[in-house]
Amino acid sequence: MVRPSLDDYFGDWKAREALTREMIPMIGMLEYEKGVQIFLYGRTLNKRSTVKIMQNHRFVREVARNELSEFESHPLLSAMCNLNLSPSQIDLGKLTVKYMEYAASQDETPDVEEFVREELAYLIDTDYKPIAKPTDIVLYGFGRIGRLLTRLLIEQTGNGQVMRLRAIVVRKSGTNDLEKRVNLLRNDSVHGSFEGTIRVDEENSQIIANGNVIPFIYSDGPDTLDYTEYDIHDALVIDNTGKWRDIEGLSLHLKSKGVSKVMLTAPGKGDLKNIVSGINDHMITPDDKIISAASCTTNAIAPVLKLINERYGVVHGHVETVHAYTNDQNLIDNYHKADRRGRSAALNMVITETGAATAVAKAVPELEGKLTGNAIRVPVANVSMAILSLSLGKETTKEEINDYLRLIALHSPLQNQLGYTESPDAVSSDFVGMREAATLDATATKVQGKNMVLYLWYDNEYGYSNQVVRMVTKMAGVNYMSYPENENMHS
Repeated sequence: MVRPSLDDYFGDWKAREALTREMIPMIGMLEYEKGVQIFLYGRTLNKRSTVKIMQNHRFVREVARNELSEFESHPLLSAMCNLNLSPSQIDLGKLTVKYMEYAASQDETPDVEEFVREELAYLIDTDYKPIAKPTDIVLYGFGRIGRLLTRLLIEQTGNGQVMRLRAIVVRKSGTNDLEKRVNLLRNDSVHGSFEGTIRVDEENSQIIANGNVIPFIYSDGPDTLDYTEYDIHDALVIDNTGKWRDIEGLSLHLKSKGVSKVMLTAPGKGDLKNIVSGINDHMITPDDKIISAASCTTNAIAPVLKLINERYGVVHGHVETVHAYTNDQNLIDNYHKADRRGRSAALNMVITETGAATAVAKAVPELEGKLTGNAIRVPVANVSMAILSLSLGKETTKEEINDYLRLIALHSPLQNQLGYTESPDAVSSDFVGMREAATLDATATKVQGKNMVLYLWYDNEYGYSNQVVRMVTKMAGVNYMSYPENENMHS
């Protein structure tokens, strides 16, 4: 396709839109026929709309400071479709930029097909599998996090050869229980409608969501179930109830037939490993039966704190969390066992405690004893902010800090944990649905010598749920080959 003049903005848009429409079935074919996932600087393109894919290209142009567009990426994606690729994760954006840089150094335009074939040679004609056999996933609980995990796990089913959501366990709550729960999955006041179709099979107590048959199992406890009756074996149970938070309590799941591992979506207590994806997930061993995915705030702040400490040294600091209200608070003034939380969440800013500052030390031990923390619950339903006020071991500047974290967000194993924005008008609702653990608001960064304040936005529901799925992938032993090599792009 001939590229319109840059002065022809509408023509340029329509041309790029047409190319993106052509890319969507290519991306789908690679996913479902070959098990290949496509990314753009860490942002997944699978099951994305035309506009979303175009927005991802725009994000890269703004943050990576390059000229990547659909005109450049389309030919390389097309070339990939002609190769016998093995199941893998390929960053189309980085592949395209490498071609652009290579082409700029040549006297003649190099052949795209030949370039792609050479770059991806190690992914072609292999019998590699990211996991020996598909992992059965069971959700225990179906609240805010449970429903978002359901959406994400269904979205990432792909060809079904890696992980599949096989069942959801809940307590019976009354008449029309299944229909009411499914309606909460279909429509969410914060995150919008479910992307796909859901059919309810009341007779068999199951739903069919985007072709996935998911039984709803009613139980009053985690230790009396027989999942093998549902043809579920060696399941990884994600407990998102928060009722049991230590090894003893969560071990009840292992007494049910068909369960092999358990993950908690809350901070663990006692000797339970608290793991943050990308930070200390190397601590997970094949022998680990139970782990915790820590809290949403710990996931949001641990990556940045680790990065800052490694480069500048954190002498001491304070973490203030401005957090969306949660279901634990009262909507109107009423009795509550905790201080202040009995006051109306919709009408007040409520000072409360957070264990995130202390919990970070479990993921980043070198910060032990260096951080304090507090939280303020505010009248928004979702998206929170962590304010990191740090005293450093050496001086720096706002420009240096921002550029350091910008490059990390684009070119590192933490590209899925850290987002970056320079929008001067960014507000909390702009980050609803963000998949990163946190996004640095670069325009708000404050630096004075060795003192620094960073502002991190995070979707305390959806961003955290994405972190949990990354941890599930790790705990299940999924290991994709990738381009660039050894770069984890699970998103």
